[in-house]
Amino acid sequence: MALNRQEKAAVIEEITSQLAGAQAVVVAEYRGLSVESVTQLRKEARAAGVYLRVLKNTLAKRAIAGTDFEGLSDKMVGPLIYGISSDPVAAAKVLVNFAKTNDKLILTGGALPGQVMGADGVKALATMPSRDELLSKLLGTMQAPIATFVRTLNEVPTKFVRGLAAVRDQKESQAA
Repeated sequence: MALNRQEKAAVIEEITSQLAGAQAVVVAEYRGLSVESVTQLRKEARAAGVYLRVLKNTLAKRAIAGTDFEGLSDKMVGPLIYGISSDPVAAAKVLVNFAKTNDKLILTGGALPGQVMGADGVKALATMPSRDELLSKLLGTMQAPIATFVRTLNEVPTKFVRGLAAVRDQKESQAA
C-alpha cells in the first residue's frame, strides 16, 4: 500500500528525530527472511534499545540528508532494514548476532556520526564492548585502589588483635 504525501512526511520526520539522538546506523538486506524471523529480530532489537525499521530507500535518503549519517546514502540499495541506536555498538551487535544464525540477513554497511563503514566495519564494531560494559570496567578499575587501601588500613588492627591473641595463648599455655 502506497503512502500519501502526508504519511511520507510523517515517516521522514520520525526517522529524522531518531537520527538526531543516534550514535550509529546499521543497514542490512533482509530479502528472503520469514515473518517469524523478522519478528524475532524486532524483539531482540527492542530489548537492546535499537530502533529497527524497514524503509523505502528514497524516504531514508531524505531523512538522513543534512545529518552526520549522510554518507550512508551510497549503501542504500535494495530492500533494507535500518537499525538506529543511541549506543554506538548496540545496533551492530543486534544485527550481526542475528545474521550469524540467519544467512538471509546480509549486512550492507553502517555509519557512526561522520564515518561510513562497510559490512566488515560493522562486524568489527559489534565485537567492541558496549558503553555500559566499558563504564562498569572503568568503575571496577577505579574502585580497585580504594578497596586495596581499605584492606591495608584494616590489616593494622587485625594484626594487632592477632598478636594479642598469640600472647594470651602463650601465657595460658605457660600457666597451665
